[in-house]
Amino acid sequence: MSAIQTHLAVDIGAESGRVMAGLWDGHRIRLQEIHRFANSAVAVGASLRWDLLHLWKEVRDGLSLAGSGAALQTEVRSVGVDTWGVDYVLQDSHEEWLGLPYSYRDIRTQGLVEELCALLPRQEIFSESGLQFLEINTLCQLLAAQRSHPHLLAQARRLLMIPDWLHWALSGAAVAEFSNATTTQFLHPKTKSWSTGLLDKLGIPSHFLPEIVSPGTDLGALRPSVAADSGLAKTRVIAPGTHDTASAVVGVPAAALGFGRWAYISSGTWSLVGVEISEANLSEAALQHNFTNEGGVDGTYRLLKNVVGMWLLQQLKRAFDAAGSKHTYADLVQLAAQATPLRSLIDPDAAEFLRPTNMVEAIQRYCRRSGQPVPDTEGALVRCALESLAMKYSEILKSLEAITGERIEVIHIVGGGSRNALLNQFTADVCQRPVVAGPVEATALGNVLCQARALGELHSLAEIRSVIRESFSHEMRDFQPNADSLAEWEDAAARLRLLWV
Repeated sequence: MSAIQTHLAVDIGAESGRVMAGLWDGHRIRLQEIHRFANSAVAVGASLRWDLLHLWKEVRDGLSLAGSGAALQTEVRSVGVDTWGVDYVLQDSHEEWLGLPYSYRDIRTQGLVEELCALLPRQEIFSESGLQFLEINTLCQLLAAQRSHPHLLAQARRLLMIPDWLHWALSGAAVAEFSNATTTQFLHPKTKSWSTGLLDKLGIPSHFLPEIVSPGTDLGALRPSVAADSGLAKTRVIAPGTHDTASAVVGVPAAALGFGRWAYISSGTWSLVGVEISEANLSEAALQHNFTNEGGVDGTYRLLKNVVGMWLLQQLKRAFDAAGSKHTYADLVQLAAQATPLRSLIDPDAAEFLRPTNMVEAIQRYCRRSGQPVPDTEGALVRCALESLAMKYSEILKSLEAITGERIEVIHIVGGGSRNALLNQFTADVCQRPVVAGPVEATALGNVLCQARALGELHSLAEIRSVIRESFSHEMRDFQPNADSLAEWEDAAARLRLLWV
């Protein structure tokens, strides 16, 4: 291949989104940012909703920049969207919205995991979905909707996950891409079809569930109006792994160690900690440890746990800023490096950290209630959050090894959190495994290279990862475990396990 082939990744997270161009010359891939924009859930009355019209406008603006010739000098072959999981849009028979789409942080699902498991045994729900039990899952959201707004579900013609709705807006194709569909908690992990029987037992309708398609599916050309406005007349819409973690795992530059022998931490607002496996693990151990099986590319699964990740640091900074602090994230990490090690620890998954009014106060209350020293400086608070995250990663990795029977040889950290050298070193030290950090843009890379493969420019996951290793070796950084600190981490882990029981 001699000419540059260009593919666009629309990558949207809970705080921001961007349109990235992947420029592929047949040997190396490089990324160029075309457009970046803010995203946040909007409080409407007592609820928390997503402003999808804002997101759609920003996506259109990014496509127009890509098609104008001002940003790119090459023709765009394809575009694909990835976002977070679990949230959805309902459409009626005229393809109009039925209500504003909820954010997974809306309070309507509080306490519904316990109610769900009172209706059906946990083992039955797990065998029908393979998913961990979280109140943010689509299953809990639909249970809440059926109780509060059953007329909307009865009226609905179609349910589309957020990236599927954006693909519909781009192309008109109304389908459910596999990786995001698995985050609903009602897609069967063996048959890879909707678990309609599970929904029937819960009194939730399923008539609105669309066809499921695999990552790499060509959804067709851009709608004529979108093509005309953007100048992208020849651009195809290709579904990547539309769940951002699915694309991020494609973008992990792992060597050929085999299934279960390397771990990934996709580090952003959430930390997704897991291993890539060939098929869903529905063992009793996976259920007891509350692991999830989310779909990946090529029919793979991601056996993982969600941990409240950089959300802790983001919300700490928000509280510091509100109090008049002018520190950057880099400043805060430097202050944490100077703070006393392993003084106070929290469980990042504790309920009080999911929707806190003030993260500083939430962490201090937790430490006070658990009889620990209360962190009272910015450095101590940030260090508490980062050390606690590293400790959580270690516990998850030990469980993964026990469930799969494989020793994890190396940990890959990708995403924005891979820039946090202090957390990377903490992770290497507590896990006593080498850590490879980077690339930061693993999600966008996985997205665009999945598109490239769908169009015949690459042939396998292994080839995609080889391209990323060669193209981004300058960005990747190794962290080796410090054996001298292991005793301190083990003492802290024993103390923390008492808090987590």
